[in-house]
Amino acid sequence: MAGTSSVAGEVFVDALPYFDQGYDATGVREAAAALVEEETRRYRPTKNYLSYMPTPDFTTFETEIMRNEFERLAARQPLELLSMKRYELPAPSSGQKNDITAWQESVNNSMAQLEHQAVRIENLELMAHYGTNAWKVYNDNLAFMIELAQKELQKCRKQIQDLNWQRKNDQLAGGAKLRELESNWVSLVSKNYEIERAIVQLENEVGQLKQQRGDENKENIRQDF
Repeated sequence: MAGTSSVAGEVFVDALPYFDQGYDATGVREAAAALVEEETRRYRPTKNYLSYMPTPDFTTFETEIMRNEFERLAARQPLELLSMKRYELPAPSSGQKNDITAWQESVNNSMAQLEHQAVRIENLELMAHYGTNAWKVYNDNLAFMIELAQKELQKCRKQIQDLNWQRKNDQLAGGAKLRELESNWVSLVSKNYEIERAIVQLENEVGQLKQQRGDENKENIRQDF
């Protein structure tokens, strides 16, 4: 059966689950649950289970945009809505209908918007022409990465299986050795018991011989008188 021993504050588990028997015996599960409940009552959890580890620097990979966003969230400020003003084509106000400069700004804005739409159309044409192949390459890279991950997973599973087999073989070998030692111990105890019985019997026989000899001596002395 499983057991533990504590030495200098450390706990060593001496269970051999691949070899030990009796886990399904009556009362074993209840006894284990009672031990767990007892340890739970004595256990005092802390808020931070990683307090013994050095605090990592979470700002190492932060960018300026991320830092500003974290500060906004910490201050509970609302998210700034996306401004659509750059996509608008406002005409000069009624008070600037005759202002050439205002009209020139409106024309420049419309030309910028037109160029922006032209760039978008060009990007869409490039996407239509090259996007399919780019997506295929991306999928091929994903498939290659999945294949590598699966190979690594299979490798880890094999290592786990090999480790479990090694543990099982070691525990079975250790269990057989323990059983052999236990058998030898029982044999030695039985021999010691037989030796003790023989000694007691010899002591009784010696005592009887002494008593018999003493009785004979007394009888001889009586006859002499």
